[in-house]
Amino acid sequence: MTMPQQDTNTSRGRQGLENNSPSVRLRAALAVGTSPDEEFIDLLIERCAVESEFFVRDMLTWALTRHPSSTTIPRLIDELGSERTQARSQALHTLSKIGDRQAYSAITRALLTDTDDEVARSAWRAAVALVPEGEGPELADVLATQLGRGERETQLSLSRAMIALGETAVRPLRTAMMDVDPHVRQHAIATERLLRDPDAGFEFAIEEAKRIVALGTNSQDG
Repeated sequence: MTMPQQDTNTSRGRQGLENNSPSVRLRAALAVGTSPDEEFIDLLIERCAVESEFFVRDMLTWALTRHPSSTTIPRLIDELGSERTQARSQALHTLSKIGDRQAYSAITRALLTDTDDEVARSAWRAAVALVPEGEGPELADVLATQLGRGERETQLSLSRAMIALGETAVRPLRTAMMDVDPHVRQHAIATERLLRDPDAGFEFAIEEAKRIVALGTNSQDG
């Protein structure tokens, strides 16, 4: 018995996306995105959770953005509860690329404070991209609880997220500048400096913040 054409196409798509060669997987994702078919949505999301190559994951995300958001968003939101950290991270990244603010409510405090840095960073980026008008202050308060967390890349991601919120971030940043934890104070001072002077550069702002904390002064005194 001959397989229906749709089943044949889906089977070929799966074979391409699961191929051992990253270049073959890349071409398969490109092909699916070029000719969107809702039959591939679950497969694309499934591959996002396990794909090892960044450039292929990026193409998978692009392919998903080519499909109707009314279909992709609910399935991506389901992925936010996955036990796989990459599944959560990539779903957040894809939601941010789709850009539908209706997905914002799915970016919970648990995701914004996820113990996995990559998931948290993806949540921060998605949240500031999708936050509806009027909800910025609450988001800034949650983001401020993560100040001082992680290594340079994680701290830079958080600073960028808070800076993207603009003046909304000033109050929680200034509160954090008086925190008992010196790492929190340093990160808050550096972020507030970058908010005022985006050209200062993160490394310079952090080093200046360290000096300010060591001297026991505030950012205005520094």
